[in-house]
Amino acid sequence: MKKFILIFFIIPNILFASSMKMIGEKGKLSEVNRTVEIKMYDNYFEPNEIKIKKGETIKFIVSNYGELVHEFNIATKEMHIKHQPEMMKMVELEIILADRVDKEKIKQMAKKDHSIAHSHSNSVLLEPNEISEIIWKFSTDTNLEAACNVPGHYEVGMVAAIKIN
Repeated sequence: MKKFILIFFIIPNILFASSMKMIGEKGKLSEVNRTVEIKMYDNYFEPNEIKIKKGETIKFIVSNYGELVHEFNIATKEMHIKHQPEMMKMVELEIILADRVDKEKIKQMAKKDHSIAHSHSNSVLLEPNEISEIIWKFSTDTNLEAACNVPGHYEVGMVAAIKIN
């Protein structure tokens, strides 16, 4: 039984932590180099390209100006593709609706399935007219994207390139 617990809970967390380090790490407010405003509209971001210096800590102020729920998620293309089935599950469970997120249902369902919690430091999920922030340290030179992984949004181009130099 102990081996099962180790395999089922601890190993995925270690793998997740190492994949997160591949894209950077949660930044500290005291280390912010600059602030970047992100405007999310239905199916695109402004700006659609973000230039970052390696080692820079950015405070993103993310505003949803669209009529739909949107996500701002910093990751590699491969990580976005892997995350999209989790987002689809949230739609199927009626946690993500067109114009709102059932936050109470997230709390309840996340107890059974942690992937539903959607509480990562590299991502925010916003209803229309909501504003949030992410502080992220870009300690890598890996090619990254900011993307919305609500089903269908990535596919229609709701992606912003993050260019690190």
